[in-house]
Amino acid sequence: MEITYTIFAFIFGAVFGSFFNVVGLRVPKKESIISPGSHCTNCQRQLTIIDLIPVFSFVLLRGKCRGCGVRYSPIYMITELLTASLFAFSYWIIGWQSELAVALLFISLLMIITVSDIAYMIIPDKVLLFFLPLLITARVFSPLEPWWDSLIGAIIGFGILLLIAVVSKGGMGGGDIKLFFVIGLVLGTVQTLLTLFLAAMIGMVVGIIILKIRKKGRKTPVPFGPSIALAAIIVYFYGEPILQWYGSLF
Repeated sequence: MEITYTIFAFIFGAVFGSFFNVVGLRVPKKESIISPGSHCTNCQRQLTIIDLIPVFSFVLLRGKCRGCGVRYSPIYMITELLTASLFAFSYWIIGWQSELAVALLFISLLMIITVSDIAYMIIPDKVLLFFLPLLITARVFSPLEPWWDSLIGAIIGFGILLLIAVVSKGGMGGGDIKLFFVIGLVLGTVQTLLTLFLAAMIGMVVGIIILKIRKKGRKTPVPFGPSIALAAIIVYFYGEPILQWYGSLF
């Protein structure tokens, strides 16, 4: 039965991952997420069922539009596959507990902001404001210990990023600052600080890799949102073991 529920969570996540692509790509442009329906942005052809089956359609059609043959960005399939895998993993680890709602909402938020930050270098306020009350409610039913650690984590996460932005004179985006407020609510104080540390490490590695593969002298901003999202997911599931390992070194 557990395997059946895990498979269901995977399918459920793949479907939502497809929707998260739409949200992440349309909300920053102030477009409706309902109308028009999914279509090829090159030839404007309305996509049919066979075009919209998460993951499967991308593989079947080799990542191309059936109408004009233009290649779709792999971000579509990656988002679907990652969301599906993370939803299934969440159920496998947590099971039918109130914390599962926190996990699924948190993953959903992080997937959407990753898509929008990669595409437009924007973490939309509308997305953060939509998930904020949902995550607060979920944390009420599945509180941290002590419960007020969520509030302290949110204040510290927001405050540190704001301080970095002020000191660096705009080196930190406003969306990243607000995102850490939400992360603090979910993870609490210590794990929020761990998330910031890991995100900085991941972001530095990603930045070095990008500089290596780009032409010499070409400098363009690198979105920090995906690094934050990856770090937050790692810490959400493995924050305690990481902290215990670190403590054992001393």
